[in-house]
Amino acid sequence: MNKPTLYYVYDPMCSWCWGYRPAWQTLQEQLQPLVNIQYKVGGLAPDSNVPMPTDMQSFLQQTWHKIATHLGTEFNHDFWTSCQPRRSTYPACRAMLIARQHNLEQEMYLAVQQAYYLNAKNPSNIDTLVSIAAELGLDEVMFEQKMLSAEVQQQLIDEIDFVSNMPIRGFPSLVLSINGELKAIPIDYQHWLASYEAVTAHNL
Repeated sequence: MNKPTLYYVYDPMCSWCWGYRPAWQTLQEQLQPLVNIQYKVGGLAPDSNVPMPTDMQSFLQQTWHKIATHLGTEFNHDFWTSCQPRRSTYPACRAMLIARQHNLEQEMYLAVQQAYYLNAKNPSNIDTLVSIAAELGLDEVMFEQKMLSAEVQQQLIDEIDFVSNMPIRGFPSLVLSINGELKAIPIDYQHWLASYEAVTAHNL
């Protein structure tokens, strides 16, 4: 019998995904023997060179503080003064797709989160992503060419379309594919066990 598939739907620049990381890592380890886990990017915000409006900056800063308070997640708030924020996560999403081709998606995901939330670097900028790719051992020229290619952009659009047909409400989301059905799995940001029990209730 084939294992069910658990989709982890995320955006690398989603602050709630960063907050969920510790619980997700434990859940992933516990579920790995039981399901096939597939990462899918959801594409939170299209490419844009426009500076982020101040009201959105304020909202996101409040969100960071809220997550830190509720989950104990670490954030480096220098980002808001040392970078020019843009509402643009598609570049980071494309970086995930390229890294996936080299079996480095999870490593790229963590590196982008750390750059953004701990080191006050801007993953909306291609040079930030190229630098991270180089640290992971990827060829910088190849990576930048792929980042700008129509092929990878189409892969991203296709993946966003795929995810849009899932029973999700934002990021992160968990969706179990079993016997041809897609079932939303509840997320508890503080504890992995609730999601584990929701998955294993389906008689895996």
